[in-house]
Amino acid sequence: MIRRQRLAAGICALLAALAAGIAFPGGAVADETEQQPAPKVELVLDVSGSMRARDIDGGSRMAAAKQAFNEVLDATPEEVQLGIRTLGANYPGIDRKTGCKDTAQLYPVGPLDRTDAKTAVATLAPTGWTPIGPALLKAAGDLQGGDGTRRIVLISDGEDTCQPLDPCEVAREIAAKGIGLTIDTLGLVPDTKTREQLSCIADATGGTYTSVQHKKELSDRVGQLVDRAADPVVTPVATTGADQCAQAPSLKSGLYTDHEEFGQQRWYKVDVAPGKELRASVSVANDRAVNPNYGVLLRAVTTQGREIVRGEAAGNGRTDAVSTGLRYPRPENDDDTATAETVCLQVTHSFSAAAGVKTTPGMPLELTVDVVDSPSPASDVASFGLGRGWWLLGALVLTGFVAGLLWGWLSRWRVAVWRTN
Repeated sequence: MIRRQRLAAGICALLAALAAGIAFPGGAVADETEQQPAPKVELVLDVSGSMRARDIDGGSRMAAAKQAFNEVLDATPEEVQLGIRTLGANYPGIDRKTGCKDTAQLYPVGPLDRTDAKTAVATLAPTGWTPIGPALLKAAGDLQGGDGTRRIVLISDGEDTCQPLDPCEVAREIAAKGIGLTIDTLGLVPDTKTREQLSCIADATGGTYTSVQHKKELSDRVGQLVDRAADPVVTPVATTGADQCAQAPSLKSGLYTDHEEFGQQRWYKVDVAPGKELRASVSVANDRAVNPNYGVLLRAVTTQGREIVRGEAAGNGRTDAVSTGLRYPRPENDDDTATAETVCLQVTHSFSAAAGVKTTPGMPLELTVDVVDSPSPASDVASFGLGRGWWLLGALVLTGFVAGLLWGWLSRWRVAVWRTN
């Protein structure tokens, strides 16, 4: 009887091994993930006297910033080394020279102790000046060392009050050092001067500017930027689109930046071989005051001008960027001599400048191009967790069928043995 039980157990083990071998033909894969350099982020918070203003969801700007920081600290990925620096938090006097030195590191950049960081944030109270330039210089120093991504997230409600040290020039100086540091800015007051200065700081380092006027917007945006630091680094490549496809630059897979003036079109070219799929997306940022109700259009056309596919999106003035994308799968060709097809990408936007707003330089534009193997229709199964293609689905069905037959045979055999005994 024991011998028969062992035989039954062996058959079950064989079935399990068979199922695992078919479903995962590559076998077990060891965790060979290499340790990536730790990304570093420093949150730079304006704690000047103007942060007392109560115009964000009925509460003060300082209260909104504290709430956002607490939520972000709770959600910060473990691999991110995070620090906090303040500006205008300690000197309440009127001496300009002293006030313009008022920047301090509230929490050092390193592994995050959420309780300690929250305790430090809780002590902040709106106090003094707005030395943005000096704070950025110090923050760049705080992030030195290591090979991971480095990001400064600046949150302010007004212009720097410590000129002639222009914070925009400070950002350009940081970018010129080539240390791969990105500065993202968030403005709590949607006035033109604040927008222009914070946009300039962000543009100088390839960062983003966002105007936020609600607590949830602030928390969500800061959280997105901290999460982005943990993403693989992709360095944008500056390019200049043409007025027509014939003179357009030829692009490979990658991330590109450009500027597009009001009423202007930008053209780019991409070669797509048979069996490949072109995936493209574009984002245009309204980095200045614009009229509401605008849109962005991305078209893929042939060199003869025939439209292949398009993507379009609209905005109403509540966001600082509008994005759209498209996909063009080129079918396989039995002719081995078939060459790549040149696809023209056209970017058009319908932004219009508000009264008195400068129209130059053009609106910041970010274009992503990816040419990948064209997926077969069966690959849609992968999106439901069944693996790539129908082969795995068939293997699972076959495994279930064989397992059912063997299990039925095994059950009948055990019943027969039990009756015999």
